[in-house]
Amino acid sequence: MCFSAGWLVNLLVSLVVICGVVALLMLLLPILLNWLGWAGDVVMKAIRIVAAVLVIVWIIYFIYDLSVCFGAGRMVR
Repeated sequence: MCFSAGWLVNLLVSLVVICGVVALLMLLLPILLNWLGWAGDVVMKAIRIVAAVLVIVWIIYFIYDLSVCFGAGRMVR
C-alpha cells in the first residue's frame, strides 16, 4: 500500500485540508476576536499554538508512515 496512488491522494488531500484550515483560522479569527481586546490576543495565540501542534503531529505521522514503507514491514505498526 506504500507509495500507491491512493496513498498519494490521501497525502495530498490531508495536506490541502490542513493548510486551508490553518489559513482560514489565521485570517478570520483575529477579526472575530478583535472585540475582546487583550483577551482576544491571548485566545489567538493559543489557537496558533494548537494549529502548530496539529501540523507537527501530522508531520510526525507522515514521517512514521514513510519509515514503515521504507522498512518494508520490519517495523511493527
